[in-house]
Amino acid sequence: MKFNRRETLLLAAAASALGLCGVATAQAAEGDMIDTAKLMDPAGDIADKVEGNPDAPVTIIEYASPTCPHCAAFHNNVYPELKAQYIDTGKVKFILRPFIRNVLDAAVFMLAEAAGETNYENVIGTFFRTQNTWGVSDKPRDAILDVAKQLGFTQESFDAALTNQDLYNGMEALRDQALNDFNLQGTPTFYINGKLLSGDKTIEQMAAEIDPLVPADFVAPAGAATAPEAGQPAADATAAEAPAADAAPAAPAADAMSPVTPAPAQ
Repeated sequence: MKFNRRETLLLAAAASALGLCGVATAQAAEGDMIDTAKLMDPAGDIADKVEGNPDAPVTIIEYASPTCPHCAAFHNNVYPELKAQYIDTGKVKFILRPFIRNVLDAAVFMLAEAAGETNYENVIGTFFRTQNTWGVSDKPRDAILDVAKQLGFTQESFDAALTNQDLYNGMEALRDQALNDFNLQGTPTFYINGKLLSGDKTIEQMAAEIDPLVPADFVAPAGAATAPEAGQPAADATAAEAPAADAAPAAPAADAMSPVTPAPAQ
């Protein structure tokens, strides 16, 4: 779906009425290996937001959609521990890439880009935590604006963020590349040193993939946090910065993955 400055992404439309993107040309399989050089060359001219040690032995790329309940479940329940144990300790370089299934996804990522790189993670995390308010609202534009105002946006800066056509085009290119070149079939999808993992993963499942890739003689870079001791909960690094959610995110379906389905004819 295209948009222009007058339409401001057509956010007055209900999220359920918005079209989804097309399907991939190849069927993905859990454990498929994707060329890491291609993975690290994203389409769309959108700079990756890299968290953690740039020289980490493990690189995790996640494609996520803000309206995906499985993505919200991962980021609300698993990501804080992943960050504490692996990203903050220098073992993992983590990259979150936009995968826009609908115009609300696009709006959230556009707001995050407008907030700047240092605030990007907090904006995305806040929208995941508040997904059950704006994501199911019959007035999604107003609901997204309410959350954005809590993050420091004004009406004017909100409107300006949602009229960046070049950014929207870039996110479409990222989406198409993931579908056609990286075998993505739904969100969330992770690539761990090129290995494809799909669906909402637990910290134990993530650790099982990460730990064998970390050299036994790995030394954390200066300034890296110490991994929490066994049995100790990981700290939520963004909780103090973001407004509290009005409601808990919806429970994901049993398949733990939001599938990508064909778009209706335009």
